[in-house]
Amino acid sequence: MNEPTPIPTASDENRLIAERRGKLARLRADGIAYPNDFQPDSQAAALHAAYGTLEKDALEQAGHQVKVAGRMMLKRVMGKASFATLQDASGRIQIFLDRNTVGEDVYAAFKGWDIGDIVAVEGRVFKTNKGELSVHAATIRLLAKSLRPLPDKFHGVADQELRYRQRYVDLIMTEETRRTFIARSKAIGSIREYMLEAGFLEVETPMLHPIPGGAAARPFVTHHNALDMDMYLRIAPELYLKRLIVGGFERVFEVNRNFRNEGVSPRHNPEFTMMEFYAAYTDYRWLMDFTETLIRQAAIAATGSAVLQYQGRTLDLAQRFARLTIVQAIQKHAPQYTEAQLHDAEFLRTELRRLGADVDGPALARAGVGGLQLALFEETAEAKLWDPTYIIDYPVEVSPLARASDRNPEITERFELFITGREIANGFSELNDPEDQAARFMQQVEQKDAGDEEAMYYDADYIRALEYGMPPTGGCGIGIDRLVMLLTDSPSIRDVILFPHLRKED
Repeated sequence: MNEPTPIPTASDENRLIAERRGKLARLRADGIAYPNDFQPDSQAAALHAAYGTLEKDALEQAGHQVKVAGRMMLKRVMGKASFATLQDASGRIQIFLDRNTVGEDVYAAFKGWDIGDIVAVEGRVFKTNKGELSVHAATIRLLAKSLRPLPDKFHGVADQELRYRQRYVDLIMTEETRRTFIARSKAIGSIREYMLEAGFLEVETPMLHPIPGGAAARPFVTHHNALDMDMYLRIAPELYLKRLIVGGFERVFEVNRNFRNEGVSPRHNPEFTMMEFYAAYTDYRWLMDFTETLIRQAAIAATGSAVLQYQGRTLDLAQRFARLTIVQAIQKHAPQYTEAQLHDAEFLRTELRRLGADVDGPALARAGVGGLQLALFEETAEAKLWDPTYIIDYPVEVSPLARASDRNPEITERFELFITGREIANGFSELNDPEDQAARFMQQVEQKDAGDEEAMYYDADYIRALEYGMPPTGGCGIGIDRLVMLLTDSPSIRDVILFPHLRKED
């Protein structure tokens, strides 16, 4: 029975690093240790695609010469001939070298190179007797010395914190991680293409705001020395994007970072990527149709299908997304409540208290029936919304930037999209009445004065912009990180952010 490979200790790693530094010192003594005069003309994936199906004899006759470079991930020294595996951005390719071809000195040097070193090879494409596509090296060079040993593939990247904290190591060692971020890039590329084809203009708005706005969230505060004023990392681009609608750009979007000084969890990171878009002469119904198609197309671009597997369950983005009011969603997923109970403020407060909600805190202490219904929805139904579902008709009291419904002034033309129990998007018909918006801002200021740190500030310049006239507009924000979680079957937002925030290392 084979003995398990021992896990390297810190002293083992320090010894290996010291040995590699000694090798680097000898390289420096011999000349340039980190040359920068080699440019590959081929990548591993392209070589497999071009030559992988050719017969061994056909490859021999063709004599295709290539230049490849990458990180040495495997190495087998066998007397006068050796094999190595190089990994580049596209995949892996095997290298074969023999002492007679590369020369005695180069071959001797190669035997001292380490796993993790960056190597350049020029040679001929061929297939081994076992049929593996390879490059027969005519020349081979060391381009960059790896001073730290890579972790053992069986346990080195099983440490989840190591994967997040040293993403560069995770990317080297874990093909699944590389696939995740390639899928992320494809999804964002698809979204951009979809938006541009729909006539939207991509724009950039400020990251530093004199007044935080556009969402209910705690901001990060900084200070601008030259202007001698506090500024805030943006919590949302919404109010600037709508200023552009006022200015006459009728369709705009932005893919960029938001910052919120809140908790860290599998669903939350202090900085995250949002795509917000605004379209004049549309409403929240148009937005729901548009957003549904956009998400479906992003899934197909990233994965090849709109039907996914997420955490062991099927997620069908091809079906039409459901639409429920807050009350309908509660009745569907928590049917123990009667219609009368769901419209009884006293009952709602008692039930929320029983469920552990902070009904006496600043967010709910002054809430009306609509706000209490929303809180009960979050406690009883939200996590059960596995299939794509739009929750619509949010109460005015929790929607300070959304247009009130013409049929019921207590609710707004607003939706939130939930998939697998997570909010993915938030959109609404925009409030473009400057006097109504000013009154809503004042209500937010009162809530902030009462202790609600997430309530909005009064933005006088935004009111001034609305006073010039904003056309009827629909706007939506989509959480890119949470969307990519779905597309890559990732349980945590940290899995889809290249460098997530963590506590300081001990």
